[in-house]
Amino acid sequence: MECQWKPDEQGLQQILQLLKESQSPDTSTQRSVQQKLEQLNQYPDFNNYLIFVLTKLKTEDEPTRSLSGLILKNNVKAHYQNFPNGVSDFIKNECLQNIGDSSPLIRATVGILITTIASKGELQNWPELLPKLCLLLDSEDYNTCEGAFGALQKICEDSAEILDSDMLDRPLNVMIPKFLQFFKHSSPKIRSHAIACVNQFIISRTQALMLHIDPFIENLFALAADEEPEVRKNVCRALVMLLEVRLDRLLPHMHNIIEYMLQRTQDQDENVALEACEFWLTLAEQPVCKEVLCGHLSKLTPVLVNGMKYSEIDIILLKGDVEEDEAIPDNEQDIRPRFHRSRTVAQQHEGGDSIEEDEDDDDDDLDDDETISDWNLRKCSAAALDILANVFRDDLLLHTLPLLKELLFHPEWLVKESGILVLGAIAEGCMQGMIPYLPELIPHLVQCLSDKKALVRSITCWTLSRYAHWVVSQPPDTYLKPLMTELLKRILDSNKRVQEAACSAFATLEEEACTELVPYLAYILDTLVFAFSKYQHKNLLILYDAIGTLADSVGHHLNKPEYIQMLMPPLIQKWNQLKDEDKDLFPLLECLSSVATALQSGFLPYCEPVYQRCVNLVQKTLAQAVLHQTQPEFCEAPDKDFMIVALDLLSGLAEGLGGNIEQLVARSNILTLMYQCMQDKMPEVRQSSFALLGDLTKACFQHVKPCIANFMPVLGTNLNPELISVCNNATWAIGEISIQMGSEMQPYVPMVLQQLVEIINRPNTPKTLLENTAITIGRLGYVCPQEVAPMLQQFIRPWCTSLRNIRDNEEKDSAFRGICTMITVNPGGVVQDFIFFCDAVASWMNPKDDLREMFYKILHGFKNQVGDENWKRFSDQFPLPLKERLAAFYGV
Repeated sequence: MECQWKPDEQGLQQILQLLKESQSPDTSTQRSVQQKLEQLNQYPDFNNYLIFVLTKLKTEDEPTRSLSGLILKNNVKAHYQNFPNGVSDFIKNECLQNIGDSSPLIRATVGILITTIASKGELQNWPELLPKLCLLLDSEDYNTCEGAFGALQKICEDSAEILDSDMLDRPLNVMIPKFLQFFKHSSPKIRSHAIACVNQFIISRTQALMLHIDPFIENLFALAADEEPEVRKNVCRALVMLLEVRLDRLLPHMHNIIEYMLQRTQDQDENVALEACEFWLTLAEQPVCKEVLCGHLSKLTPVLVNGMKYSEIDIILLKGDVEEDEAIPDNEQDIRPRFHRSRTVAQQHEGGDSIEEDEDDDDDDLDDDETISDWNLRKCSAAALDILANVFRDDLLLHTLPLLKELLFHPEWLVKESGILVLGAIAEGCMQGMIPYLPELIPHLVQCLSDKKALVRSITCWTLSRYAHWVVSQPPDTYLKPLMTELLKRILDSNKRVQEAACSAFATLEEEACTELVPYLAYILDTLVFAFSKYQHKNLLILYDAIGTLADSVGHHLNKPEYIQMLMPPLIQKWNQLKDEDKDLFPLLECLSSVATALQSGFLPYCEPVYQRCVNLVQKTLAQAVLHQTQPEFCEAPDKDFMIVALDLLSGLAEGLGGNIEQLVARSNILTLMYQCMQDKMPEVRQSSFALLGDLTKACFQHVKPCIANFMPVLGTNLNPELISVCNNATWAIGEISIQMGSEMQPYVPMVLQQLVEIINRPNTPKTLLENTAITIGRLGYVCPQEVAPMLQQFIRPWCTSLRNIRDNEEKDSAFRGICTMITVNPGGVVQDFIFFCDAVASWMNPKDDLREMFYKILHGFKNQVGDENWKRFSDQFPLPLKERLAAFYGV
């Protein structure tokens, strides 16, 4: 019989010794323990010893027994499929017998072990597990009931999908009614487990729960005022999820639920308050929000505003009493991994900015204090106020203004600080209503930038950045200049949190102000360069971003010898310090890419070493990827971000240096490397390589041309709109290649045309992709009209609508020449949609003379073709502005 297994005394002592050593703080001891554990895994019954220590060896101390169980859990995770049957049966048996251990720590450990075995696909192979645990819930013994519930809660969390599938004969039909009975149990811990178990099945709208939704909601209401915080927290969590999936069931009770949530958002227990506060965030996203909440705004606003003060614990965690810490090096653990945002090619729109709609700008979220316990009541309240301001607009302002007056001028810094946060949170939603107060508030905030409390200075930076758009719209001397002057001082603050907030705020200001900053460039660069010598590690990374954004914002105005002299030496010094493996290269390379694009020929003296290193980074990464595939045990997978950032910087160089990059390309194997990157399985790598291909095509086509026969089929296979950015950049590159190839593009048109026409007709395609697709179709038609014109009717309408909003530029010019050429070849293709063509023509501010001539000929040709009578009928459908423009510019 298997269950007769007994440990060997000597082996047992050896394992206990190991467990003791593994609790030592010394790292070398830790390492040798790891190695011994690996060796012991060779023995089939090693795991029997581990379960024995956990469940049978009651003489040992609890931490050691628990540790033995956790090591066993890791072995189950890694090697369960190799356990002999006898061993896995022994472990399962011991678990079920000891789930009611008198120690909470041991019960919890056994529960974790059970759920780990269950999640290894063993729910099917352990049919007695769920019935047995459900049976144990009815035990008279509290420990057994609590242990079984603990295990069930973990299983519900880990295996919710399987529990609700046919694989197991639908156990939830029994389990959920069973859990509901325990909502009324006398023990708060058990009540809490019961709600937590059922909560796992709300979001997935599990059938078994939906059948009992009314008793579930009644039971929740019955527990609303429970004295146990954990129970109240789970009630709030349930209501928040029900708001998303069963709003219909909550609506009849909505008034009472809102009143209840208002109380809970002020709960003494911050965890309950935080769960309850999520309710407002979720409600704000429901269409009924306005209707059900408008009567409660006067009560809700003060509650949210009140939750925005720092709690005492926040201030301790934030070291809010430490004012000067600039000389203290950063703790490396605190530096978050940065994600490089790969290059996407976009069009300029009327009104200036290039709009990228598949990427939200995440720079101005409420992350003024991201390093603390990430999500807390303060952040949740601020986020809720922000989103409600967007729903209620100035109605919310009505309730917020009286509070703001009190807060913003309050003598206590904590209160004043929360007022400044409130002002920033409502900036987006209540902007219109705030405008009359800004002439008085902005100067007040600029004064707060020199408050003696660092936490006040840092939040003020953020709030001012939320009003940057308005500041920039006023005469520069009134607000922009004083704000900029003070922000630059804060960039050199003696507190690291303030430096960080000021740098981020300044980057936002740069984006809004663009060339308005040109008169102050010397002063700005002075500050940013001085910050280089002052900043610790984490803020340096944000400083790179501020410099890159400055370059993007002022463009070629940066190309003056005295600015280059200031800016380049510190950047190049960092560049030389960093090793190829250092992730700090990412933000530095991104920054240099913006700088190179802005400086254009001014970057020439620096381009060779930068170019070389980028090529090396790409080459190294590709080589390591090949090694990893052939010998995964000797070589780990490379971090491809190095290659992506390098490709993007090469794009920046090609864009900035233009034809001057030709010699560098000639002397390197970049085209071979780029061809490999274009076929990489990681989409971001392909995305960046297509951007580089387009930029090299513009800068030095003579080197690209010999490879076109290889490149074009790869571009064709990447026209998959599921991967928006890859598809976008491939499309753009095809357009650039067409212009250079001219009529020699002919053999390649069939590889791409069908896909492009499908993309331009696809519903819900992001604007950037539509515009680039339209331009590329136009350019293909310009160089190969005979091949493309027959399809005119299939794309002319979406083509016209997607290009009417972009600014006059070279790309738009070549695309429209293409469309005119195709209309000449196939006039029938445009007849049904001629009004769209007229509208697109009218979107030109000032086309070049020969293009205007082409428009003139087509419009008059059409008018003569149909006759005056019909033309009048046709043009009477035009909106007035269109009619007037066509008459004024083209005399039709």
